[in-house]
Amino acid sequence: MRKISVIGVGYVGLVTAACFSDLGNTVIALDVDEKRIAGLKRGEMPIYEPGLKELVQRNVNAGRLVFTTSYQDALKDSEFVFICVGTPSAVDGDADLKYVEAAAKSIAENMQAPLIVINKSTVPVGTGDWVAEIITEAQSKPIDFWVVSCPEFLREGSAIADFMSPHRTVLGSLHREAADKVAQLHLPLRAPIVITDLRTAEMIKYASNAFLATKISFINEIADICESLGADVKEVAAGMGFDPRIGKHFLEAGLGYGGSCFPKDVKALAFMAEEMGHEPRVLNSVMTVNSLRRGMMVNRLKNMAGDLNGKTIGLLGLAFKWNTDDMRDAPSVDIAEALSKEGARVRAFDPVAMDAAKEILPKVEMAKDAYELAEGADALIVVTEWNEFKNLDLERLRDSMRQPLILDGRNIYLPEQMRRLGFTYQGIGRGYNGIKTEIEVRPNAA
Repeated sequence: MRKISVIGVGYVGLVTAACFSDLGNTVIALDVDEKRIAGLKRGEMPIYEPGLKELVQRNVNAGRLVFTTSYQDALKDSEFVFICVGTPSAVDGDADLKYVEAAAKSIAENMQAPLIVINKSTVPVGTGDWVAEIITEAQSKPIDFWVVSCPEFLREGSAIADFMSPHRTVLGSLHREAADKVAQLHLPLRAPIVITDLRTAEMIKYASNAFLATKISFINEIADICESLGADVKEVAAGMGFDPRIGKHFLEAGLGYGGSCFPKDVKALAFMAEEMGHEPRVLNSVMTVNSLRRGMMVNRLKNMAGDLNGKTIGLLGLAFKWNTDDMRDAPSVDIAEALSKEGARVRAFDPVAMDAAKEILPKVEMAKDAYELAEGADALIVVTEWNEFKNLDLERLRDSMRQPLILDGRNIYLPEQMRRLGFTYQGIGRGYNGIKTEIEVRPNAA
């Protein structure tokens, strides 16, 4: 059993703390936000993540997980401290490291024994070296420490499963013994462990996220071409995905990427490239394609419904993806604001994100469910691919609307079914006019 400190209790920090404690370690999770820590002590989660509340409560009850605002308490007798604070985008696109800097200084001022400092936040290449300099300069007396980079690869909505069953663990350090100790900490996860240097580990994170974002922008561009040529992007993506060199994941055409990771990480990597004198042509194109998706949806709706002034438009979903309440860089925000500028009355429903959305979209009316959302609506836009939206009573939805018009930004419905039910319907990249329902795959007869 090891004693671990986790700095920051956001998405990454809280999942990291809960999962490491569930593996039998003693974990002290720290945050400078007193309100957030007080809520956690009462069993209130600051975020929505499936299974997280139960995991936290189980380990709190077992005495393995404790919350505090005190660095002195958190670092006492700890062998490892994970930095899991936010690194939002600065105005110029670079990552804002003020929270990392504050955490590093506080660690230096409060550590009483040798410590392994592990950067789990997504940070620009070279940050590990910088953190080491900060700690050295801020120490009141010299105490040994070692910095290790251990980037996170958690997906919101499946973060616990991603932590407990990772595809790989990446560790970077200039001190092999420190990296080996952190590797031992991760051995119960039974996943491949990649050990490299600090800067390479930091780059692996950025390169991974940028590549996944590239796949999303690529399939969205293919979707637009499919519409022009009469092909169906759903079938195109399925056919591509059987090739192991390509894979089936991140080939869902729609509204583009959002959330806390892809937008800022692609932007930060492009910024780093430019700072080094490189022109990031591919990364710039990825961001351009993604930025056009949201305005495209409003233009499509205007083509389908005409002048939007005075019309009621409902948004099915607000979070940037299903199984989360995260509204950071959510497509719904840009779409709602654009609709309001057109003079439309905007309503919305999301199973978990409406409380978070109210602060960001105060003018948007929140409905109690999808059916209330549809009452008297001139059109609905599917923004988030929640499973419960896939099984709605579509006839009831149709009969409640002033005009049965649906713009499906996530391709969760079958075009031919929607038209058969009497909807005016348009998906993304579904240019085959509903002749086929799905790709047919036949096993090899041999």
